[in-house]
Amino acid sequence: MFFSITVLLLAGASAGFLGGLLGIGGGLLVVAALSLALPALGVPKADVMHVAVATSMATIVLTLASSATAHIRRGTVVWPSWAWLAPGMVIGGIAGAHVAQWLSAQTLRWGITAFCALTAGRMVFGRKGTPEGADSGRVARSPWLLPAGVGIGAISAVIGIGGGSMTVPLLMALGVKPVKAVSTSAVCGLAIAISSAGAYALSVHAPRHALPWGSVGYLYLPAAAIAALGSMTLAPVGAHVAHTIPSTALKRVFAVFLVVVGVVIALGG
Repeated sequence: MFFSITVLLLAGASAGFLGGLLGIGGGLLVVAALSLALPALGVPKADVMHVAVATSMATIVLTLASSATAHIRRGTVVWPSWAWLAPGMVIGGIAGAHVAQWLSAQTLRWGITAFCALTAGRMVFGRKGTPEGADSGRVARSPWLLPAGVGIGAISAVIGIGGGSMTVPLLMALGVKPVKAVSTSAVCGLAIAISSAGAYALSVHAPRHALPWGSVGYLYLPAAAIAALGSMTLAPVGAHVAHTIPSTALKRVFAVFLVVVGVVIALGG
């Protein structure tokens, strides 16, 4: 029990820092920690990955609320882009949560691992995005952001993330300055996290086995609260650091983070 609580606190703190730094909710890190901690907390092995993903989304709500507030105060959120992305992300978040509940635990585990590997490879070997100083406004009202939001929301809900690993590169590719892409992604992630967490909690697909006290649908609220406690503490720190380092360094940090998390999740099976 003590080990599980410690793991969740550390994972939450790291996730909060990454949420502020990279515009992500640190969901993959929380999923990895939960996949290790939940069995000791009484969650049946067959349901561990589903509960880990669902609980991660609940944690992300608080993590991104903290980091998004820090970014909003700095005035670097591209609100027109958010307005196009958020509605689609809500739709995708709800749909993705339902799809995830139909998948087996092993399918979820290896799907998340593959996502980590592919995203890390893209960050390291993909073509360079917008130059550091560029900041094109043409993306702000692009209607293509609406269907893109649906796709990002659906994938995020299945994987257990806030969508930053897709939203940030998309906005940068379309001309948004890196730090503004990170800020906008943090606010966009709230739409995904709230909608998908709600779908997991109000699930029409009952968990395969009885879950411990404190569970609502697939959400295990005690674990979410512990991880969120750590995440909200360091999210503003990450947001501050994001405004002080170049985008190239952000990409490298992101890639290393994804590789480590992918390995932990794969070995957890």
